[in-house]
Amino acid sequence: MTLFYIFREVFRRPLGIFSACVLGLLYMTAIFAGLLAPYQTNEQDLNRTYHPPTKVFWKDGGLHVEAYKLVDPSEARYELVEELSYPIELFARGYEYRLFGLIPLERHLFQVKDDIGPIYLLGSDSTGRDVFSRLIYGSQVSLFIGLIGIIITASLGFLVGGLSGYFGGRTDFLAMRLVEFMMAMPGLYLLLALRGALAPHFPSDQMFFVIVVILALIGWAGTARILRGMTLALRQNQYVMAAESMGQPPIAILLKHILPNLVSYLLVAATLSIPGYVLGEAALSFLGLGIQEPAASWGLMLSQAQDVKVFYLNFWWLLIPGFAIFITVIAYNILGDVLRDIVDPKMQTS
Repeated sequence: MTLFYIFREVFRRPLGIFSACVLGLLYMTAIFAGLLAPYQTNEQDLNRTYHPPTKVFWKDGGLHVEAYKLVDPSEARYELVEELSYPIELFARGYEYRLFGLIPLERHLFQVKDDIGPIYLLGSDSTGRDVFSRLIYGSQVSLFIGLIGIIITASLGFLVGGLSGYFGGRTDFLAMRLVEFMMAMPGLYLLLALRGALAPHFPSDQMFFVIVVILALIGWAGTARILRGMTLALRQNQYVMAAESMGQPPIAILLKHILPNLVSYLLVAATLSIPGYVLGEAALSFLGLGIQEPAASWGLMLSQAQDVKVFYLNFWWLLIPGFAIFITVIAYNILGDVLRDIVDPKMQTS
C-alpha cells in the first residue's frame, strides 16, 4: 500500500477532506504567523487591558475597525465610540519578522493605517496584548511540537523495536526489559521529573526543544513494542531471507525491506499520537511547567486565563486557545480514524 494510494483515499472521503483541510489551514496559519499577526506576542498596551474583540466592517470603499473607549477601568468596561472608526491597510509595514525563519520581512496582511488605533480581532489580555497575534504565534509551538515529537518517537521506536525483532535473543531481551521499564513508569510523574531535571540547563527560549524531548522520551516505548512484534512477523518473509543470503547488512534490510511494510502503521499511529503531544504541552504549560514567557503557546495562554476576573466579568475571548486545542485534537483523531479504515480492511466502515 503506497503513500499515494493512502492520500488519494483520504481525499475521497468527506471526513478525510474535512480533517485534512482543517489541519492544513492550522499549519499554514502557523507557518505564516508573522504575515498574519498584526502585533508581536509581547507588545503591551496597559491602557487597553481586557479590550473586547473589535468588529471589522466595510466603510467608504475600504475596511474599518470599530473604536472603543474605556469607561470603567476597575471592570475593564469599554463602550463603542459612535461615528469613529480606524481604516485598515492591507499588506502594511510593521514590525520585522522572518518568514520560514530565514527571510526578513516587514509586511503584514492587515494593520490599522498609521497605527492610529488598535485592532483586536480576538480582544486583548490582562496586559493589553493582542490575543489573536498570540494565538497565531502560539500555534507554532503547540502544532509543531507534535510533529517533531512524533518523528523522534517513531525513529526511536523503529530503531529499538526493529533491531529487537530482527536480531532476537539477548538483544530482544534487553530491549524489551528497557521498554517494559519505561512503560511501567507513571507518565505524569516521569514528565514532571524530566521537566525538573532538564529545565535548569536551558533558557526559556529553548524550552520548546526541552518539552519535545521530554514528550518523545515518554512516548517511544509503546511504539517500539508494537514494531518489534511486526518485525518478528516480517522477518520470516522470503524476500528478507533472500536479502540476508545476499549478504546485505541488517540496517539495510530494516530500511529497504521491513520499514516500507511498517509505513502504513506508522502513519496511522503518528496521526493518532500527535494529539497526545499537543495536550501534553498544554498540560505542562497550564501547570506552569511548559513554555515560558516571552514565548507563546496555547497552553500558556490558557494558564494565564485562570484569573477569577476572567470568568466573573465574562472575558470569554481569553478561553479561545482551549477551543483551538479542541479543534486540533478532534481533526487529528478524525484523520487517524480515516487512515485506520484505509489501511486495515477489517476496520472499514460504510
